[in-house]
Amino acid sequence: MIKTLGRHFRESLKSLGRNAWMSFASVSAVAVTLILVGTFLVIMMNLNHFANNIENDVVIKVLVDETASKEEQSKLETNIKGISDIASVEFSSKEKELDKIQQGFGEQGEALELRDQDNPLRDVFVVKAKEPQDTAKIANQIEKFDSAYKVNYGKEEVKKLFKGLNIARNIGIALIIGLIFTAMFLISNTIKITIFARRREIEIMKLVGATNWFIRWPFFMEGLMLGTFGAIIPIVILIFAYNSLYTWAAPQVADSFAQLLPFNPFVWQVSLILLLIGALIGVWGSLMSIRKFLRV
Repeated sequence: MIKTLGRHFRESLKSLGRNAWMSFASVSAVAVTLILVGTFLVIMMNLNHFANNIENDVVIKVLVDETASKEEQSKLETNIKGISDIASVEFSSKEKELDKIQQGFGEQGEALELRDQDNPLRDVFVVKAKEPQDTAKIANQIEKFDSAYKVNYGKEEVKKLFKGLNIARNIGIALIIGLIFTAMFLISNTIKITIFARRREIEIMKLVGATNWFIRWPFFMEGLMLGTFGAIIPIVILIFAYNSLYTWAAPQVADSFAQLLPFNPFVWQVSLILLLIGALIGVWGSLMSIRKFLRV
């Protein structure tokens, strides 16, 4: 078995050498397509990361009724924590809420001297859902509790946000799948031309009793090597390009939701995906292309 595989491997290397220009065309087709696939993967995975950051920032603010006693406020907190889809509940006093407003205004906030006036704010429970998509459902449940004066979570904005994020994800997935099928079509047609030039050789092997898999193996390995070689170029470009982008962008967006995924392990994960896609495209293209030439 090992001896046979060694023979097939040597035959594959000879074939790549004999058909150097076609091999170059196949590798180029895979490389160009995987550069596009890699670019979309990087964009989509980072967009998904941004989306998760935004979703995790979505909170429900439960304003406590001013007339609620300590016992009623404690009961409200217990009721909120009793909801199964809740991730966390934090209490924020009206004094703390006032501090946040003043800090938001900076030096102007201190100049307002709001502390010399009656604090118009209310005590608040800040609630986070386990799944951001459950925010509206949880808010509707909390609204029914006694001592819950008002529930704020940006109802319309949250709906639009989740809808927009889902559309962006679906478009990205569709584009990546489309590019992969385009790569398969290109590599299949390119390899088909190479195999067509060797159709007489295949026919002779069939006539002398060679099995279909004995004939397929060299082409299988040839496609595997073409796909793998074609993936190396996009991987190298990805590593250098993303490293440069991350080095430049990371300090710029350090405190925002638009933080890029860390270089390590993200780039190596994408590189592995591209390598697997390249290998699969090459193998699939070879096996699909040789199929009709085995019918002698």
